[in-house]
Amino acid sequence: MTILLIIVGLVLLAVGGDVLVRGAVGISTRLGVSPLLAGLTIVGFGTSTPELVTSLFAAFDGAPGIAVGNIVGSNIANILLILGVSALILPLAIDPAAFRRDGLALVAATFACLAAVLLGVLSRPVGFALLALLIGYIVWAYLSERRRPDAEAAMHEHVTADVTSPGMSLIAALGLAVAGIIGTIIGARLLVDGAIEIARDFGVAETVIGLTVVAVGTSLPELVACVIAALRRHPDVVLGNIIGSNIYNVLGILGVTAIVHPIAIPPEIAAFDIWVLLGTTALLGLFLRTGWTLKRWEGGVFLMLYTGYVGYLTV
Repeated sequence: MTILLIIVGLVLLAVGGDVLVRGAVGISTRLGVSPLLAGLTIVGFGTSTPELVTSLFAAFDGAPGIAVGNIVGSNIANILLILGVSALILPLAIDPAAFRRDGLALVAATFACLAAVLLGVLSRPVGFALLALLIGYIVWAYLSERRRPDAEAAMHEHVTADVTSPGMSLIAALGLAVAGIIGTIIGARLLVDGAIEIARDFGVAETVIGLTVVAVGTSLPELVACVIAALRRHPDVVLGNIIGSNIYNVLGILGVTAIVHPIAIPPEIAAFDIWVLLGTTALLGLFLRTGWTLKRWEGGVFLMLYTGYVGYLTV
């Protein structure tokens, strides 16, 4: 029964997250919000909603291993698992000019996550600091791209276009958004309850469950979006989704969780997993700098590393 609850929760998260993004973008389009602003804010927040709801439920349930492991594990899975799968489908050739600022923002967000984890406690001041960094990034990106549109502006607009349904009415968009929110909330509740139950029944650490099952579950909307973008041969959308999601997960989701419900950092994450995230982000940068293409063999390396990482946690 617990396994069934987790499966249902994962399905609801995947479908709910995707439907929420499409509904929110549809609403923004009908209200005249620019594709650039929608790509910077609505898509980023929307794809990270499963992580937000799941981490909040886990924090209130007294499961910090799931709350924090979900964020750190999701960012690791986004790079090693989702980019790995996407690169196997389509080598991801990108324009370096389209990711100059966002790449720097990703590095800054990863180091901010490292600093927050090493502090040992996600306090409200830390949460406000992370959220302030996210707001600063959005304002900086939007104003700079409004003044002088460039490759990065085009990339954010492509991300929005990939989830836009032409001709959708405002009522339909509102309905999708509401359905997505409901599905995400129910899915997160089932997933967290099931994850805690499995940890208790099988003697598995909650942190391990958070870093693996929960993290992959909350990353399913990104996986769906990136696989579809790869099949459509939109490599900039694939990388834009992952970089944006990782920035929002740390600065937005971790920040909001800390503000709403401060939690202690599990020592095992500070000792090992945060360094895996740091190394994973560095490896992504190294692979991209070699010809500005994430090749199929590099995607294969990502998948082997992720398999090894999950195997190390679960054995």
